[in-house]
Order: sequence, then structure tokens, then C-alpha cells
Amino acid sequence: MQMLKDGVLKLAGSVIAIGAFDGVHRGHQAVIKQAVEKSRDNQVPSVVYTFDPPPRNYFKGVQILTPIQEKVSRIAKLGVDYIIVASFDEWYATRPPEDFICELSKLNPVEVTVGADFHFGKNREGDVNYLEKYFHINITPPVYCKSGKLISSTRIRQLISDGDLQQSYSLLGL
Repeated sequence: MQMLKDGVLKLAGSVIAIGAFDGVHRGHQAVIKQAVEKSRDNQVPSVVYTFDPPPRNYFKGVQILTPIQEKVSRIAKLGVDYIIVASFDEWYATRPPEDFICELSKLNPVEVTVGADFHFGKNREGDVNYLEKYFHINITPPVYCKSGKLISSTRIRQLISDGDLQQSYSLLGL
């Protein structure tokens, strides 16, 4: 597994999983595993494209669940070939969606895997429908815990805040 900055990697083909992946919880793991499986089926490298810090931390100051080194370690355990870490800063946050499309195009994706709520670009102008104009998109369905509640980073942060570490660890897949 190789970790690279955005803009460095160029591939003849790939399958890309994109997301903040803060926590690399069971829902995130489903997105990444789906991309890894599809990359093996297509005999191309798997790529995870993620951000540091996560956009919600940058814009709203929310607690980061996994520092970048831990996030990369958890993602690597899922069998990914490459991890691209984009520095999410003021410059990155103001880029138009077209810039992100150009960035992904350098990886020649056979497929891009995301969650249904994925947005990108300045003011979150890009979304799944926008991505579909350029790439074959695979939307990973949401993952729910045994009680039927959605697994999300927001929910995990709330569980940690409430002191329910056992439940939060379960959702993180630890």
C-alpha cells in the first residue's frame, strides 16, 4: 500500500473509493471493501481518496475520530493498493467541482464508489449525479447496526460524548 498526496498518482485504470472516512467505521469499511473487490474483478489497482482534516472538521470544527496516521492504518488493513490524502485547507475548499473531476480523471477509474450523500467542490456543488456524468458510479448503501440505527461518524461522536465507548467501538468495527 502506498500513501500519496493528491495530484501525484496517475494510473492506467483503477477503482476509487472516495470519502472523509473519519473513523473508518463499518459503513466506511463497506465502501472501501466494495472498491477493493471491484478492483480485483477488473484487475486494476484500488485507490482510496480521502481528506485531512475531514471537511466537517475544517468547516464545523467537529471532533476528529481518527488522526490521519490511524485512518491510513485502518484503511490499509482493508487491502487497498493506494491511499491519496488531500490536504483539506482553504484552497482545497474553494476549488470548483471540475477540478476534482480532473484530479480523478488522472486515475482513469473503471468505477468510483461513494456513499449516497457524497458532495465535493466549492459549496458542495458536486454530488453523485455530477460524478455520474464522467464516471461509472457505485453507491454503497448505508450500513445499519443490529438495532436498526444508521452507522455514521456523527452518531459515533455522540456515543463517545455520551460515554458509550463500547457501542462506539462496535460501530467502528474494533
